[in-house]
Amino acid sequence: MSRRVVVTGLGCITPLGAGKDALWNGMLSGKSGIDYITRFDTSDYPTKIAAEVKDFNPEDYIEKKEIKKMDRFTQYAVAASSLAVKDAELNIESLNAEKIGVILGSGVGGIETLEEQHMRLHEKGPKRVSPFFIPMMISNIGAGYVSMILGAKGPNSTIVTACASATNAIGEAFKTIERGAADVIITGGMEAGITPLSIGGFCSMKAMSTRNEEPQKASSPFDAKRDGFVMGEGAGIIILEDLEHAIKRGAKIYAEIVGYGMSADAYHITAPSPEGEGAARSMMEAINDADITPEAIDYINAHGTSTPYNDKFETMAIKRVFKEHAYKLSVSSTKSMTGHLLGAAGGVEAIACVMAVNQDKVPPTINYETPDPELDLDYVPNQYKERVVNYALSNSLGFGGHNATIIFKKYQ
Repeated sequence: MSRRVVVTGLGCITPLGAGKDALWNGMLSGKSGIDYITRFDTSDYPTKIAAEVKDFNPEDYIEKKEIKKMDRFTQYAVAASSLAVKDAELNIESLNAEKIGVILGSGVGGIETLEEQHMRLHEKGPKRVSPFFIPMMISNIGAGYVSMILGAKGPNSTIVTACASATNAIGEAFKTIERGAADVIITGGMEAGITPLSIGGFCSMKAMSTRNEEPQKASSPFDAKRDGFVMGEGAGIIILEDLEHAIKRGAKIYAEIVGYGMSADAYHITAPSPEGEGAARSMMEAINDADITPEAIDYINAHGTSTPYNDKFETMAIKRVFKEHAYKLSVSSTKSMTGHLLGAAGGVEAIACVMAVNQDKVPPTINYETPDPELDLDYVPNQYKERVVNYALSNSLGFGGHNATIIFKKYQ
């Protein structure tokens, strides 16, 4: 018999602040974390805005001598994981550390370090490239550092599926505990992609919003005037735990994770498959895994990137799966507030789903001003909604046609 898996801790570093309370209260109040980019000169860029993490001091979480060996994405991972472990009151030393794992997701890894060291190579030659360059850059080092700093010796891996990375990581962590290979897993995603090259690449794809005159209004998922996504950064981490293990140590339980699905569009490197066919299969697989009917779902935290195609096809996918029930669902995109955290998006959005289930409040889609006649679901416009949320579903859809879906339910 497979084991039940629950959520016992939440931690995050986001454009809305550090910790679950800053994130959740920011979402409920409809706060935007988007503003002008401060990290580099954007004069030559068509997009000049992003959702940067503000007021982050790595010394609050990491020993000073270690910080300079870490890319920003790893610093975010360690900080958010430390907050999640603290929230779960998880004393790893007193437990079986070999049964406590770390499974994280990241889309672009240490891209900031890659850019900096490439410039150093050209300006000063190969002998001046940092000996820490490789371990700072590789995407798995976030999970490696989290395990080293927190002492988690169990299953450890990193999932790279573009914008689906964190949701796939959480799903794989769920299944790893379910089958008995671990008792506890620190899981979610981390990303720090607001760099000159990364922003330049997305600008060249014409994927990003150019609504520079109103940064806070630029991310407008499902709105008729949506013109592209806004990049965010940070980390969202949840603690997943075997139910019996959690009860035995007296842990507080936020919610239960019950479903995981994934699929491939097998269609195009960046565009979603027509009518969201791949996303629909991912949702259906998660619903079947949870052993429920589509009608059981109350809230969907949509991938909702604010790009013309994504929002249209994701809406079509929801209608394909839920049919008439689609009009009874609450569907929102918290990317309207946090920006799109790429590989970390699913981690932050999992926290939003867990809190929605825990508190019976659905976070809004802000900047919803002009309805799109093709998109006619309840997108929870501009203000949060109070409703009973027994089951919440989170979608993440990544370049390469990767689709991932997880489902949380009230713990009973």
